[in-house]
Amino acid sequence: MKHIAILGSSGSIGTQALEVVEENPGLFKVIVLTVHQNAALLVKQALKFKPEKVVISDELKYEEVKSALQGSGIEVYGGEDALSEVVTDPKIDIVLTAVVGFCGLKPTIAAIRAGKDIALANKETMVVAGGLVNALAKEHDVRILPVDSEHSAIFQCLTGEEGNPIEKIYLTASGGPFRGRDAAFLASVTRHQALKHPNWVMGAKITIDSATLMNKGLEVIEAKWLFDLDPSQIDVIVHPQSIVHSLVQFEDGSMKAQMGLPDMKLPIQYAFGYPGRIKNTFPRFDFLKYPQLTFEQPDRGTFRNLEYAFNALEQGGNMPCVINAANEVVVAEFLNDRLGFLQMSEVIEKCMTEVSYIRHPVLEDYIETDKETRIIARHLVTKF
Repeated sequence: MKHIAILGSSGSIGTQALEVVEENPGLFKVIVLTVHQNAALLVKQALKFKPEKVVISDELKYEEVKSALQGSGIEVYGGEDALSEVVTDPKIDIVLTAVVGFCGLKPTIAAIRAGKDIALANKETMVVAGGLVNALAKEHDVRILPVDSEHSAIFQCLTGEEGNPIEKIYLTASGGPFRGRDAAFLASVTRHQALKHPNWVMGAKITIDSATLMNKGLEVIEAKWLFDLDPSQIDVIVHPQSIVHSLVQFEDGSMKAQMGLPDMKLPIQYAFGYPGRIKNTFPRFDFLKYPQLTFEQPDRGTFRNLEYAFNALEQGGNMPCVINAANEVVVAEFLNDRLGFLQMSEVIEKCMTEVSYIRHPVLEDYIETDKETRIIARHLVTKF
């Protein structure tokens, strides 16, 4: 029995993780559930899964949750700082970080320092502070188990290949809803169009990131830290069918790919059950239904966010933190109809030149960089 904390249980990853737990009651037990604002869903989940602790990080919703769970025996906490407190519970074996954005960094670090394995669905943690996170994981003998479908695929391909050098990895991208479109078309797209992903059901922020290819850019940076790679060893290939989830090429030219239907429950289950695989009743892939699997180069000229991510990775330091913070701001502004689709990239590019560059940042530098970038990005938005 593994005891699990789920940070972000109201989102797409969090709710699917609870489905995995429900399907395997003899293997997994939820100890902690957290959400940001969705108090009603948190209460419903808590009454069903009976965790020992829950957190509502929006303190304005604390009394609502506390009142609803009164007499249940479940401890209720409020505020973002509580996330970093509850993950240290000695009963927890593995922490699923499924919150979105920079806010996942502090609780992930707290969990690592407490010796918890991390099922990582919060890519921003590695994007912003991958070197620091890796050092802490090594110090505390903690495993980082990737949950993103692409990084889970690479992780699965590398199992059993210890000591065999990687020549290159290929992260596959669906291309999003605007694959093949030019800048003239993108200039007028709406948030409703951008939220219609062709293959995956995800939260709004990640869906917009997929449409701009920033999601793939962030995954490129994350892959560098997860698998100890140079930027030259990482490539992106567009694969519209989303069946090949990523590939590894070894120094002898041989390639391994992990394939399957686009379903996030599989990488979640793999992380929870690692190193074993757990039998399930998920739908199986049928080759005859996919007679063609196609691949093409991403358009890094039109979808500039991917190019910016590679540039940030090359520059290193706090530059990945800059593009992450700028991107969180512009996506929120786009979703609120205050910024155009292509203007998101313009703001990110300007932030990369205007925010103070730090070559060798520490945790406090990342926190300050995040704050500075958000201030600059919001100011730039007002000029459009």
